[in-house]
Amino acid sequence: MTHALCPRLLLSPTASAGTPAQQGRQSRPQQGVEIIGTGQFLPSGTISNHDLSKLMDTNHDWIVQRTGIANRHRADLASGETTKVLAANALRAAMQNAGITAKDLDVLICATMTPEMTCPATANLVANDVGMAHGASFDLVAACSGFVYGLNVAHDLIKCGTYRTIGLVGADTLTRLMDYTNAGRGTAILFGDGAGAAILRATPDATKGIISQAMHSDGTGWKDIYVPNTPHDFPSGIACDATKFGHVQMNGASVFKFAVGTFSELIQQTLDKAGLQASDIDMFVCHQSNSRILQAARERFGLPEEKLYVNIHRVGNTVGASVPLCLDDLRQAGRIKPGMKVLFLAFGGGLTWASSLWQM
Repeated sequence: MTHALCPRLLLSPTASAGTPAQQGRQSRPQQGVEIIGTGQFLPSGTISNHDLSKLMDTNHDWIVQRTGIANRHRADLASGETTKVLAANALRAAMQNAGITAKDLDVLICATMTPEMTCPATANLVANDVGMAHGASFDLVAACSGFVYGLNVAHDLIKCGTYRTIGLVGADTLTRLMDYTNAGRGTAILFGDGAGAAILRATPDATKGIISQAMHSDGTGWKDIYVPNTPHDFPSGIACDATKFGHVQMNGASVFKFAVGTFSELIQQTLDKAGLQASDIDMFVCHQSNSRILQAARERFGLPEEKLYVNIHRVGNTVGASVPLCLDDLRQAGRIKPGMKVLFLAFGGGLTWASSLWQM
């Protein structure tokens, strides 16, 4: 009787197969994801600790002791060396390394917190510069965590079978947001400019790709790193100061405490998800924010120096470019190879933190 009154409840013999969309997903072959190429671009201009000592009350030894940084690259904005230019050059290098052209890209993601302008996205401009066809292009904003967020997003877009080849760029020009006076010395000593890129592609080897990942944020910590541009951008209790417009404002002590605690927790969480130990990981590719933070993580997990790469001494904190610069350095040196387990880690403004554990 119920069936007669509600004929739509009757299930046909094939109903359990799901909708056409579900059937399509079920019929897709299992595939993996691999990183087939990387590249980088660093501006020729530099700003050393000795240069900074001429602009503010600081010195080389003080900076090295507290951050591990000796030098950083600085884009020449006056000659048009902007985020877009750095990103496009890094992407070209990655495509050449991968043996593809821009026409092969289905998606282009640009992780940056220093875009060319509000609209269009920097990724759109980079796509135009390199000659990409009509694939998707968009920016991803997660500060220093941007590239690792992007790895997870790009991987899953490929893994689900929707796209085959994705270009991922991390590029930032933070020196243009620095206050190179005594008022801003706690922040200005940290940041440099650069861009790094990776090409991700589908592979029939389903064992390749992400083993485990994590992405987090804590919006209550936004006030620890922010860039005010209007009187309304200052946290409650902080008076508006127009001289700070356009400059990164950072509570260094709070950020350091957050990073040291979060870094170790993030590593452990990612390892636990994968059912692995730190000793199972062949390489840790970490955001370069402060050498003391990296050293604390190395000691916490008993990592040998060769398993946690450091380049902060020569490039500083390059924000979204930090992780891909390390990745390209390691691939060029032959220190990341197929078959390795590689853990990417980052934390930054937002506050944000993320991991991506890969079977290469």
